[in-house]
Amino acid sequence: MKPLKIHLVSSTDSPDFALLNQALTRTSLVGLDAEWKPVRTHRTVFPTVSLLQIACQLNGPLGGDSDESDEYLVFLLDLLSLPLSSLWESLRSVFTSPDILKLGFRFKQDLIYLSSTFCSQGCDPGFDRVEPYMDITTVYNHLLHERPGRNLPKQIKSLSTICGEVLGFSLSKELQCSDWSHRPLTEEQITYAAMDAHCLLEIFNVLKTKISKEGNSIVSTTELSNLGENLGLKEVFRKHDMGNKVLRTVFCEALDIIQATTSSDGAQIITSTEGMVPRSPCWSTMPMDEFLLKIVKRYGEKILLKESDKKPKTSKRKGKTQSSVKGTCKEKQIEKFDEWEGTSPWDPSVGGDGCPKFLCDVMVEGLAKHLRCVGIDAAIPYTKKPEPRELIEQARKEKRVLLTRDAKLLRHEYLIKNQIYKVKGLHKNEQLLEVIETFQLTISEDQLMSRCTKCNGRFIQKPLTTEEAIEAAKGFQRIPDCLFDKNLEFWQCMDCHQLYWEGTQYHNAVQKFIDVCKLGD
Repeated sequence: MKPLKIHLVSSTDSPDFALLNQALTRTSLVGLDAEWKPVRTHRTVFPTVSLLQIACQLNGPLGGDSDESDEYLVFLLDLLSLPLSSLWESLRSVFTSPDILKLGFRFKQDLIYLSSTFCSQGCDPGFDRVEPYMDITTVYNHLLHERPGRNLPKQIKSLSTICGEVLGFSLSKELQCSDWSHRPLTEEQITYAAMDAHCLLEIFNVLKTKISKEGNSIVSTTELSNLGENLGLKEVFRKHDMGNKVLRTVFCEALDIIQATTSSDGAQIITSTEGMVPRSPCWSTMPMDEFLLKIVKRYGEKILLKESDKKPKTSKRKGKTQSSVKGTCKEKQIEKFDEWEGTSPWDPSVGGDGCPKFLCDVMVEGLAKHLRCVGIDAAIPYTKKPEPRELIEQARKEKRVLLTRDAKLLRHEYLIKNQIYKVKGLHKNEQLLEVIETFQLTISEDQLMSRCTKCNGRFIQKPLTTEEAIEAAKGFQRIPDCLFDKNLEFWQCMDCHQLYWEGTQYHNAVQKFIDVCKLGD
């Protein structure tokens, strides 16, 4: 990945806002993404988009007063702070500009929510199209399809998986469902949001490099583009068998003539394959280079929203009244596990040993490792896909509280209130603090890193010397050579025999959980 420069745009008076407008006139390739606060109840309105990410790949350095010379710039538009009317025309122009290829990952849903958000602030009719456009899944499929002996994947892969296969690293999606409406955004949220948009450019450039190496034969089509079906100026020019450059020049001249006509509100208009759309005055972009234009012609798509897309879909199942009654009962069933009251199964008064013990299902498996890191006994299910009754039986047998976010699991009638707790937090750190506070757990610094994060086992009380650790690791675990001269102490899990040592990673982890649990306060 190339160096990333992130600009958080929260005011129209800021230099970042001016830089955004300047960058959009100097780019032919942008990556788009959006974030909003997750809505977990039945929707009658669309979520409000809180953040719009635009990653730009610049066509050379910016001119004027700007000293920016980076190839990539990422702008995070804070839609909760910016007046949306100041962005509406510019975004419509970007979304429909024939000079800018837009990249996204399943961006249609984002566009629907964006359009609704802008409409709610008086920017009617919002947005109805993005073209030319390429979904990063399409890019991935073309990369895969053109490898000998490979077929197109049958299932749509996640962006994280695509990044892992194409770029060699996976995106962490841990913050995807965090509260994007809360301000200020954390540094982790800012980095996460920027990377989601920036990686789209990097993945596309892998395809572009592949095409370049294989020659222009795969993009030598003489069609102008596959973005539209209707005839018009493009079809007339196509019949004259002109070269791409001449064709584009004549077409752009025709656009200039059309742009001299203005709509009733005074805004300029531009043509598109579906008709005329408003365009902000003085919007000027650089034309695509010939190679990128050929890729767009071969692989380009478009997103076009219908009126039906702009309305939240409601359930049309029969027996609606009966379902509503059942749904209400189920919601009440779930609510009783939201708050913890009563005696924990490890309480000595009910035969417990006084040591807090939890069972984290697959929905909160990451929480199990965090609990282990602060010294809390946290098990995971015996199998990867356990049945609900198996989970309940394991929790009962081992006197654990089952932690989950699975709403389906919470609907089972045979659950006992003090056997299960619904975790509300989404981020692992938030979940850890929630469990500590809910169950009034006492965490001390000497407890940190006292359990095996791999299997939940306890460590052998006596530390091992380097020689003992080397002997214990034979045929089981490799110890880096660089540790031999550092006179470190090694610790071994009594259950799975995994070896640990107090190196940089250990000390960083200890400091992290001191901060998370606020042990120094």
